[in-house]
Amino acid sequence: MTGQEITRRLRLGVNIDHVATVRNARGGNVPDPLRAARIAEAAGADGITAHLREDRRHIGDADIDALSVHLTVPLNLEMAATAEMQAVALRHRPHAVCIVPEKREERTTEGGLEVAQDENRLAHFIAPLRDAGIRVSIFIAADARQIEAARRIGAAVVELHTGAYCDAHAEGRFADRDAELARLRDMSAFAQSLGLEVHAGHGLTYDTVKPVAAFPEVVELNIGHYLIGEAIFVGLDASIREMRRLMDEVRAQG
Repeated sequence: MTGQEITRRLRLGVNIDHVATVRNARGGNVPDPLRAARIAEAAGADGITAHLREDRRHIGDADIDALSVHLTVPLNLEMAATAEMQAVALRHRPHAVCIVPEKREERTTEGGLEVAQDENRLAHFIAPLRDAGIRVSIFIAADARQIEAARRIGAAVVELHTGAYCDAHAEGRFADRDAELARLRDMSAFAQSLGLEVHAGHGLTYDTVKPVAAFPEVVELNIGHYLIGEAIFVGLDASIREMRRLMDEVRAQG
């Protein structure tokens, strides 16, 4: 890999789900996820991510309608592999969809998708999306078996789940953190070697983003909850600009 490729700008996707979480806690129309998306665009986000859950606990159909019409950066629609969500994606035709596991009782996405045991169904599920020109990403653990399965079903992108790494750091389990980081590094390289585009995300903060951003194979990070939480104290524009600065800083170091 050339030096230019190693230092290429890392894309930042900003997940706006939890703006909708705050809105829905009280009802009504504020805060508006579309307004948050526009602020994110201006602050340096390269894309907007929104997870339309089956129970509509945060992002709703009207939010996807508005984002699809008004965004000037690509929309990444996170969704479960269900017929309902496939129909939503085919109607709106976002730039990308990221297929994620989903359980109604979970507070947030708890792990990567089990692809290897569900290859046939998932291959048939994503085929119409690919035919419609939508880039398909699969949210998976940093595991060679899942990465190989994602390639076999025809995904263009894998997004590696960074939650275990971030949790270990937050809990002071530094040996576990370093082991998880090494696994993410190795599996990023492995996925790229198979021709897959590599993204990463889940739980990333100012303290944990730089080691992942340093992986030359990773071309996009998707970050949401931390940025929305930090925005309570410094504002959304400032929280995103600081994350963007940290990502750019580590890439500039090569």
